[in-house]
Amino acid sequence: MDNEMVIPQDLISEIRDVLITARSNVAHQVNSELLSAYWNIGCVIVEHEQGSNERAGYGKDTMKQLSRALTKEFGKGFSLSNVYNMRQFYLDYPKFQSLTGKLTWTHYCELMSISDRDRRSFYEKECERSGWSVREMKRQIATSLFERLLLSDGKANKEKVYELATKGQELAVPEDIVKDPYVFEFLGIPENKPVLESDLEKALVRQIEDFMLELGRGFMFVGTQQRVTLNNTHYYVDMVFYNKELHAYVLIELKTVKLMPEAVGQLNMYLNYYAAEVNEPGDNPPIGIILCTDKDNVSAEYALGGLSNNIFASTYTYVIPEKEKLIAQVEAVLEKWEDKEE
Repeated sequence: MDNEMVIPQDLISEIRDVLITARSNVAHQVNSELLSAYWNIGCVIVEHEQGSNERAGYGKDTMKQLSRALTKEFGKGFSLSNVYNMRQFYLDYPKFQSLTGKLTWTHYCELMSISDRDRRSFYEKECERSGWSVREMKRQIATSLFERLLLSDGKANKEKVYELATKGQELAVPEDIVKDPYVFEFLGIPENKPVLESDLEKALVRQIEDFMLELGRGFMFVGTQQRVTLNNTHYYVDMVFYNKELHAYVLIELKTVKLMPEAVGQLNMYLNYYAAEVNEPGDNPPIGIILCTDKDNVSAEYALGGLSNNIFASTYTYVIPEKEKLIAQVEAVLEKWEDKEE
């Protein structure tokens, strides 16, 4: 008979939690010390540059020599571009206390490539709150999330820009989670290739992490083809999520055609079912989103108007939007808003 003692799983689990917490704390401490060191190096470079009697000659050659000297003595991490980043780090963040230990040096290097302070501040706040990896943050920047959020409700103003820059994206009401358009470039589907709704759904499930990143903060995936039974007839919701911040189910219907009124009626029925049969105490009313290839604003207004449920229609695209065009749209709307204020 084997007399080997069986170790209780709860004991292993508790020890695992202690080790994971300790490793996380160590990583956080190392990251904070690294940011502090690079910030202070940047400070020394800037102060030496400003105090130099030969400021005109203090440029690329000096930085090259500094990079070589530091690399020779301390090893990797002091390439010319990284030394420049340390200098810029101090200039962009003159108060070290304003830095968050939740972002890494690589995060800050990416953020410093954004010249517009409002845009940079938005991505910094969102990255901190959403826990984006560097890859995730780069994707959100590449797909112009800042501009898309500004234009999602069809208008923009300085208050909205300031709000996004200082707070990130606030999720307080159902409208806050909606973007227009959504960008599914991660699926690798050509822009004009016909796709069946079932195939689109399967593709999104295969790339569910990227899809939830595009949806935004606080989403948990519940499932696809969630059954709704009414009078012995079965219906199926394409995709169901739960948003932790809004405490609400989010039902998504996928349409590979333009918005049609019957799609609104169908989703409204699903929302009524979820409110009556699925919601638990503490849940807010469910939210419905129809993702379609196109929508006519007038038709959408009439189709969605007067409903007691929260239903929104948004378009989606398989290609990254033209950043310059989006920025130009935001600037044009802001100019109109300023003209009205005057």
